[in-house]
Parts: sequence; C-alpha cells; structure tokens
Amino acid sequence: MKLNYKIIFHFLGLLLLFNGGFMLLSALVSLLYKDGVTFELFLAGIATVIIGVVSMVLTRNHNKEMNKREGYIVVTFGWVMMSLCGALPYVFTGAIPSFTDAFFETMSGYTTTGASILNDIEAVPKGVLFWRSLTHWIGGMGIIVLAIAILPLLGIGGMQLFAAEAPGPSADKLHPRITDTAKRLWLIYFGYTAAETLLLNLAGMSFFDAINHAMCTLSTGGFSTKNASVAYWNDQPIIQYIIILFMFLAGVNFVLSYFAFKGKVQKIIADEEFKLYSKFIIIFTAIAALIIYFQADASISTIDHPMVWGKAESSFRHALFQVLSVITTTGFVSADYTLWSPFLVVFFFGLMFLGGSAGSTSGGVKVVRHLILIKNGFLEFKRTLHPNAILPVRYNKRAVSGDIVFNVLGFFILYMLSFIIGALVFSMFGIQFDAAIGLAASSLGNVGPALGDFGPVNNYSALPPLAKWWSAFLMLIGRLELFTVLILFTPFFWRNR
Repeated sequence: MKLNYKIIFHFLGLLLLFNGGFMLLSALVSLLYKDGVTFELFLAGIATVIIGVVSMVLTRNHNKEMNKREGYIVVTFGWVMMSLCGALPYVFTGAIPSFTDAFFETMSGYTTTGASILNDIEAVPKGVLFWRSLTHWIGGMGIIVLAIAILPLLGIGGMQLFAAEAPGPSADKLHPRITDTAKRLWLIYFGYTAAETLLLNLAGMSFFDAINHAMCTLSTGGFSTKNASVAYWNDQPIIQYIIILFMFLAGVNFVLSYFAFKGKVQKIIADEEFKLYSKFIIIFTAIAALIIYFQADASISTIDHPMVWGKAESSFRHALFQVLSVITTTGFVSADYTLWSPFLVVFFFGLMFLGGSAGSTSGGVKVVRHLILIKNGFLEFKRTLHPNAILPVRYNKRAVSGDIVFNVLGFFILYMLSFIIGALVFSMFGIQFDAAIGLAASSLGNVGPALGDFGPVNNYSALPPLAKWWSAFLMLIGRLELFTVLILFTPFFWRNR
C-alpha cells in the first residue's frame, strides 16, 4: 500500500496552524508587558500560519484514510516541523541568535526535557519566556492529541495518531471515541494548569511567574523564568510544596485523574502502577532526606533558610522536591543535588531511568514497564522450577499478553542501547565520562539536569553544536518512546506493500 503523502502534509499543515496560533498568543503577552519584541513574535506566528495554510490548501483533495505508517510519520515529522518553526521566535527576537541553539531550546521545550542553553533567563523578554513555557505546555499532552479532538471536522479518524503519540503498554481510554478521550484529557490538563496558576499566585508568585511555572509543571518540563529555577523561592516553602503536589499529579496516569473526578477512588487505590509510583516516591524521599539531614548541611544552608521551618523540614522538602522532579522528569531545581554526597549523585542518576506513570506527561521508561519487568523476572525463577506450568504476568489482576511482555522487554533493551550509544557519541565530542552518561540519560529520559558540567545549576550552552543536535535527537526519540521514531529508519517501513 502506497503512502498517502497528501494526508501527511495536510496534517503537518494543521499542526503548524496550531503552532502559529500559539506564537500569536505569545505576541499578545509581549504586547501586554511592552517588552519590545511584539512585532518579531507576530511575524514568527504569521510566517508559521502561512506555511500551515499553504500546506493544507495544496493537499485539500486528499484521501481521508490514514493507516499506522502515516500516523508514525505525522507524529515524528510533526514534532520536527514544530521545532523548526518553533525556533523562529527565538531567532527573530534575537533572544537566541544561533539557529542550532534556538532549535535545541525548542526541541527541549516540545519534548518537555527542560534543558536550556540560556545563560541569563531573566534578561529574556517576557513574550519569549511565555513562548518558551508554552512549548512545554503544548508538548506535554501533545499538540497531536489536541488536533485529534477536531479531526471529525476533517472527516479523519484519529486512532492511528493516538497510538503513535502514546505507544506505552497501557491502552486505557476514557471514552470509546478517541476524539472524546482527547477532549477529556485536555480538560483535565487545562484545569490542573489553571488551579496551579491560581495557587502559586496566591502563595506569592507574580501572575506571570505563576502561569509559566504551572505550564512547565503540568507538562513535566522544567523551564523556569528565573536563573536559579525554583531555588529562587527557597525562602517560601509553600510555593515549593504547591509545585511538589502538581509534579506528583503530572506524573500520574491522567486516566486516574479522570476516575478521581468521577468519584471512582477505588480504581485509583487498586491500580498497581499508582501504588508502586507512590511507594517509590516515599522510599526514595526518605533515603534522600536522611542523607541530606546528616551529611549535606552546607549545601542546604547556602541556598535555603533552614531556620524558617527547621532543618528537618528543609531536608525533607528538598529531598521530596528533587526526587519528584527527577522521577517525573520535570527537571526543576531547588538545590544542587550533586553537592549533597557521592551516593546521592549516583542515586539521582539512577532515578533518571525510572520515569512517571504511563499515560502521564512524564518521560523515562515508565513505572508500569519496570513493574512488568520485575514481575516477569520473578516468574522466570518459578518457570525454572516448574517448566510445564503456565505462569502469566498479571497486572491489575489481569493476565498480560505475551506480546506486551515482549514489547516491554524489547523497549527496555532498545532504551539501554540508545543510552549507551548516546553516551558514546557524546564522548566522541570530548565530553568527560560523568557528563556524557548524564547527558545521554537526561536527554533520552527528557529529564533536563544532567551530571558534571551539565548538572542542575548549569546549562547546556557549553555543548558543541553537533552535540546539541545529537541531544535534540535523543530528546525526540525519548519523548516519542523510541519505536515511533526509530521504526522510520528501517527499510521495510518504506516498502510499498
């Protein structure tokens, strides 16, 4: 079957139309704050809208059937096209003159990685900062899911795109129709964002800082409007606790949030992934808090005011904040955890491979995959003793099919290979060992902060240009969970069948 190129370009045009519209919203913010770059942002938005409209008009007479192959192409190239056009506001305003740096910042935004090349964030015009946070918010739930909600207007079924956008092992749906699922997901996402904005504003943040941090929290992105990230508010613990709450919610499967609003609390309590996700956070926070309390006095006192609420509270808060920030791949920083102890450096590096829940905005491997791997590993012991017994992996009291188990095993192997190759390529650019493995884990897991010269209080500006493109590629395959992108590099994908 030949590829339906017209529907691919038609849909890419639609995505750019959305992209340009959000740029124009940033231009409006720029106008309100009179930051001097309104025209440049408007120009970037109009240019993107025009490209989108032309692409849609030229392909309006398209076959409206879309199969899986077209779905994978639209998702992957849609992300690339949005990042290419999304770099225009940075270049046009002069906030990031280098296109390589602008593309890196944009890809980091859309993939909700949160790695930045900006050395002085507070000097960047507010309209550009808003656009920077908006790329997180768009990428968090996926502009493609948003577009699926209006596909009935175009007469296109969106199931293929939803499968490519969310290729995890969980196939939960809120409603039989995929468009209604997308609408419900966005409603929850928007509601959480509005709630966090209000709470942060009431807690003492300016409205501009509040809405930016809310967008970056719910998307598990990590861009901040301050050079010190959330450490800027270390003397206002309530602000950090609000962000902690919403980082936790952003790392939970959004289907469970829907169940919570419907009053189906029992479904949440019975969910194995949610229980393991919560246990991980409790156990890891306890470990980190004890080490900070007994070993990291100096690093806390230099950035915090422990006497405000006490040393124990400060240790607990920083431990919980950083554990959640890394597990959910948000990447906000309340302290430089690389100074706490050598054990915690390795500890947080390991957490980069965990990830939040499937169906959340988090990156990483995802808790449910770890759960299936652990269960299958234990069952292998039983199978060794009882080779003729039928022992299926069970998840939420249901047997998991062998295909899903093999998919999870294949994903994990591919993920670790991508990490090893990623680190090797970074080392080819002369990057030291600790920094290379940190960059590979952080880029692939969409975490943001890495290790060494690219740790929590540093940024990625020192990376060589080619290394930035490589990091952007790792961000892309990590955000789209490997298979969606890497399948495009296989010869059989392009064969007409």
